[in-house]
Amino acid sequence: MLSIGEFSNICRVSTKTLRYYAEIGLILPDKVNPENGYRYYSIGQLETMLYINRLKTYNFSLEEIKTILESEELQDEKLCLALTRKKNEIEKKEQEISRTLDQLSNDISSLKQGKSIMSYLKGIDIQLVEVSRMYLLSMRKMIQEYGFSEEYSNCFGALFRKIADDNLTVAAPPMVLFHSAEFSPLGLDTEFAIPVKEYVTGTRDFSPGLCLKTVLVGSYSGLSSVYTKQREWAEGEGYESSNALYEVYVTDPSQVTKESELITEIYYPVKKKASNS
Repeated sequence: MLSIGEFSNICRVSTKTLRYYAEIGLILPDKVNPENGYRYYSIGQLETMLYINRLKTYNFSLEEIKTILESEELQDEKLCLALTRKKNEIEKKEQEISRTLDQLSNDISSLKQGKSIMSYLKGIDIQLVEVSRMYLLSMRKMIQEYGFSEEYSNCFGALFRKIADDNLTVAAPPMVLFHSAEFSPLGLDTEFAIPVKEYVTGTRDFSPGLCLKTVLVGSYSGLSSVYTKQREWAEGEGYESSNALYEVYVTDPSQVTKESELITEIYYPVKKKASNS
């Protein structure tokens, strides 16, 4: 048997933490002296503590670790799925950190050259284009800010299934139209759509007409900068919004290994402002 102090030293976990773990039922002392309350752990519990520490390094919460420890059926299978999810989460964070480091490096370089850290906006290209009418198979709903990721997957999945069931022909990449400029208590008025060649029940006409077009290569975090630049351009050139802003996802995010491979087209339908004279 090992005293709590010995157990603490071997596993590099404070006695205070061990007492807390016992309090929440994560790992209990093998024996407690009823006379003085001294806690003792078995040699076999060393591996359990190492296991807990290993899962903590993967950012599992104590509650998640407790669930894993208490699982008896298909433990290895469930653990593999849990580890895979954590791996995906960490890889996403790694990409975010890498992107932030690149941005920091670029900003430092700009400042050393006497430029503003916002000078990158000058590199955003804006084209004035005419977009022809298209037929959209779509789903429109109010989306809360935190629900976008799940809705993208659900809605596009449902639309592609309908296309297959109805033998329709995809004419262009998937797109999302934003029918409101800001979130209301009910969410953002959003339409998930796929252009198809056939005009059938369930499809609708969409005629964007004159649009500002920008191609974004890389992370979706750059979308706000594109929106900003397009609005500034429109204001400066005397244009205003004429229809729903929309994004076209040229590349499928589930099919790329790096955010740098993402290609998104942003369209801002516009018209000339009426003259006040």
